[in-house]
Amino acid sequence: MDLTGLKVMVIDDSNTIRRSAEIFLTQSGCKVVLAEDGFDALAKITDHRPDVIFVDIMMPRLDGYQTCALIKKNPRLAGTPVIMLSSKDGLFDRARGRMVGSDEYLTKPFTKDSLLKAVAHHTGKAAG
Repeated sequence: MDLTGLKVMVIDDSNTIRRSAEIFLTQSGCKVVLAEDGFDALAKITDHRPDVIFVDIMMPRLDGYQTCALIKKNPRLAGTPVIMLSSKDGLFDRARGRMVGSDEYLTKPFTKDSLLKAVAHHTGKAAG
């Protein structure tokens, strides 16, 4: 899947998740911006203006829901797709994610395929 030139931000407090997402995305031509938590992400987000943002739900300081809500409240970023990452596949988490404006929900550990499909889907580069 060719996603060349797309900018993707991955916000997760797990180094393993950040690294695997970065490898999958870089192999497909994406430019990847990594952030360790919501504060780190918000500091970087306006400089980088990502096309898609993946955000882990369970993070210290500022969780994924709060981070997503802050992104969606910013008029310049409101249109940016935000995909929640969670190790739980719960209905409550999905509903809460939708309430703060998230565009999709991906269960960890994700596969390379599911990660790239999500990026393609939300940027209009759907495979076909």
